[in-house]
Amino acid sequence: MLKIFNTLNNVIQTFHSFKNKVVNLYVCGITPYDFCHIGHARVFIFFDIVIRYFRFLGYKVIYIRNITDIDDKIIQKSIQKNTTCQDITNSIIYQTLCDFNNLNIIPPNKEPKVTDNIENIIKMIKTLLYRNNAYVSDNGDVCFSVDSFNKYGKLSNQKINNLKSTINNNKKLDFVLWKKVSNKNYPYWESPWGIGRPGWHIECSAINCFYFKENCDIHGGGIDLLFPHHENEKSQSDSYLKKVHVNYWMHVGMVLIKNQKMSKSLNNTKKLHDLLLKYDSEVIRYYILSRHYRKPLYYHESDLIKSKKSLIRLYNSLQGFNLSFSKKYILKKNFSSLSFEKYMNLDFNTPHVFLILFKISKKINILKNINIKKAKKLAYKLKFLGNILGLLFYHPEDFLKKELNKNVLSFKKINLLIYYRNIYRNLKNWSKSDTIRKKLLNLNIKLKDSKYTTNWYYTN
Repeated sequence: MLKIFNTLNNVIQTFHSFKNKVVNLYVCGITPYDFCHIGHARVFIFFDIVIRYFRFLGYKVIYIRNITDIDDKIIQKSIQKNTTCQDITNSIIYQTLCDFNNLNIIPPNKEPKVTDNIENIIKMIKTLLYRNNAYVSDNGDVCFSVDSFNKYGKLSNQKINNLKSTINNNKKLDFVLWKKVSNKNYPYWESPWGIGRPGWHIECSAINCFYFKENCDIHGGGIDLLFPHHENEKSQSDSYLKKVHVNYWMHVGMVLIKNQKMSKSLNNTKKLHDLLLKYDSEVIRYYILSRHYRKPLYYHESDLIKSKKSLIRLYNSLQGFNLSFSKKYILKKNFSSLSFEKYMNLDFNTPHVFLILFKISKKINILKNINIKKAKKLAYKLKFLGNILGLLFYHPEDFLKKELNKNVLSFKKINLLIYYRNIYRNLKNWSKSDTIRKKLLNLNIKLKDSKYTTNWYYTN
């Protein structure tokens, strides 16, 4: 049984979907005022493997990820660039979709923009006003009354009195649902409360409740969104629907750089499109999944290099096999692994899952010299399980060739040298065969001889 850590209760719980074998998943998406960084990649790659694993378990996943395409930061950037908000958001959305596609992230079923859901937002605000969960403030903004929701603070595990004591006496915990606009040069919409635009928190609530009217099984996002964003979302949605809307809340740990949160506002980000120019997408994915999703990820470039080496090891063990298989073949063969599922079922423990993959890899390398049929069977299994994590999709030689392109030798020349070396070995000319072996070793090509063949591996 799959168990996940539910932030709402701060415990690991057995997962049960609202509808049998269907998962309604909502994840807070991007605010397109600047390019995405590795912190964003961590969130969306994690939920990508959540989707892949649910599908492996036989679930249908309905995945909604919003785009907050109206925000103070977007407006400020449009002023700085002397252009429109739409020009800013269109450009960033396009680049983000390219980055996510390059990372092999499964696209959502729907990716609604806030600006396309103003009607749904206004409808929700009207209902909250009618039920006295909201009020129109003196300055014309519509605000949510935190005191009207007696479970406020439960999600982020905070007591409301403690929260009130941390703010200025002249202010309230209440937050804006609809922001009155006085300057018509900025984006605005007509509403029953005058021209304005939605507040941040109401946007996700309205979109989530629109697409998942009955129930949202899992709501995900980065841990930095837990308070106030997700706390405020929960208070709005539960008040609007008069019931608990989200059953499981999942939060991904932050990416830290020099012990600081990686964020656009601190100007310390590692942008995705820059990293993708330097590292293969599977290397970035491996690096992110090598740390448990709830723990902080400390960014060091040396760890990306280690991740590349680890992937090379896995691809080396797959080398020499033609592993292209059809869906019928997958259904016919049993590729499941009790150990793999055991750790995935324990709140998606991907670091332990990698240990399972390397055990399989090691066994393949041993069997290559003993029983090639069994080795190929395990190679299929390794590739299949790797695919559930979004890894090992390349043909092994194609992946390794990317590294070898930096080398003076081509694949063809390596194989030719091995061919001549084997001739010298058969002639028992050990001096010449050893000269070729050393030449290859100096170029990071390690040879492994068996009774019938010679396999080569690229080592970094």
